[in-house]
Amino acid sequence: MSIRWELFLYLALFIVFVLAVVWLFQVKLLDKFYESIKRRELTRAADTIEEHIGDSSLHTIAYQNAVEYGVCVMVLRIEGMNAVELVTVDVSGNSVLSNITEKYVTELYNKAKEQGGEYIEKRTKGELADAGFYYSPFFFLPQRDRYADSDANIESTILIRLVKSPGGEKYAIMLNVEMTPMSAVVSMMLLQYLWIAIALIVGALFLALIISKNISRPIERMNSAAKSLATGNYDVNFSGAGFRETRELADTLNYAARELSKNDRLQKKLIANVSHDLRTPLAMIIGYGELIRDIPGENTPDNIQAIIDEADRLSQLVSDLLDLSRLQAGAGQPRITRFNLTETVRDTMQRYEKLARAGGYRINFWSDREVYVTADRNMILQVLYNLINNAINYTGEDRLVRVVQSVGDHVVRISVTDTGEGIPREHLPYIWDRYYKVDKIHRRAAVGTGIGLSIVKNVLELHGARYGVDSAPGQGSTFWFELPLPLPDEQDNSDPSEN
Repeated sequence: MSIRWELFLYLALFIVFVLAVVWLFQVKLLDKFYESIKRRELTRAADTIEEHIGDSSLHTIAYQNAVEYGVCVMVLRIEGMNAVELVTVDVSGNSVLSNITEKYVTELYNKAKEQGGEYIEKRTKGELADAGFYYSPFFFLPQRDRYADSDANIESTILIRLVKSPGGEKYAIMLNVEMTPMSAVVSMMLLQYLWIAIALIVGALFLALIISKNISRPIERMNSAAKSLATGNYDVNFSGAGFRETRELADTLNYAARELSKNDRLQKKLIANVSHDLRTPLAMIIGYGELIRDIPGENTPDNIQAIIDEADRLSQLVSDLLDLSRLQAGAGQPRITRFNLTETVRDTMQRYEKLARAGGYRINFWSDREVYVTADRNMILQVLYNLINNAINYTGEDRLVRVVQSVGDHVVRISVTDTGEGIPREHLPYIWDRYYKVDKIHRRAAVGTGIGLSIVKNVLELHGARYGVDSAPGQGSTFWFELPLPLPDEQDNSDPSEN
């Protein structure tokens, strides 16, 4: 369902609900509400008059309440078996109390006594006349003629309350209010609500069209742009003007388009760089193999070793790619053990002694004390190898690489520093990507495969470790990572053999 018709459906349902509520309270329950209000008015008037029973102001209070609530008031003093009329106020001029019979007064009095002192009764004037309780010239006419008049169907509610004055005298307060028939009002309101319902439904459709148009227009534009993005056009622009939510969605989609564009470029560069790294050793293997095959006497140990070295290079590249894919897929979970980090770094330095002697590199390590950590030792070794390989690959003419272990606040930091050209600030966030080249020129590493920093990033994130790089053009680079230290008692009681 489109936004337009869904909005119309919701608005129509809301309007139907509102009309149903209004019909229930204003039409269906109108008689009950009207009767309830009139009864409350009778009760309030009776309460006020009761407070002034026996006072000289009784007549004034009775008149005020008769005018305020539109009721007829009669106050009787009970003297033995007789009742003396004290006050009668008839604002309508033709109320039931003005024409009531003694028989009806006696019946109401007895019912009030049975009900504990108060009784309320509702009858039509026609019913009272037929029972002989109501005098009216109109009702002396033949029955057919008098019931042709609407006055016979007027409902009359009578309240009688028996009270005593402070002096002990007995009184009967009688109040009467006529209930206007609501059938004509209900018919009029039903017709009115019918037209209101039609107007509201038409207005809901019109409003739904306007709202849906304003809402759907930016969504349709973004949908069209998304289809273009799906075809590989990353230069699309998502515009969501109109509403905060659509603007935020447009900003998110624009961000996603930029990231997809970036990933697409990096993927193409990755394929080109991996192809280059694969092509070079394969070409050398093929070249040396053809040399040995075609030229007698070239089957020398040096040529064979060259083929072995290039094959090792290919094997290392494939192995690193598999490691990185496994880490990024979450398959390589760390196996946490406790080991001597300082001794592990020293062992790693020893394995670079041959490279240092052959290539003229100086790889120095400094630490202030022995430190134990809890981590995956093999993964941390992989981090060390990749950081040192990266430093060897990019260090300066002095071929100096410094590895420093420093202990801070509950953490130990390993820093690997080279003296190379450094990295501009704008490139620092991207150097952890696979095959990202700052100078945009692919260069085969002397040691490593070009994806070492990506492996470092994934391993350290698996450990929840902090890591980073400090670099500036012309000042070299320092790559570092931090691991938490064990508690002091665990550090002191550690077994030196755990490394």
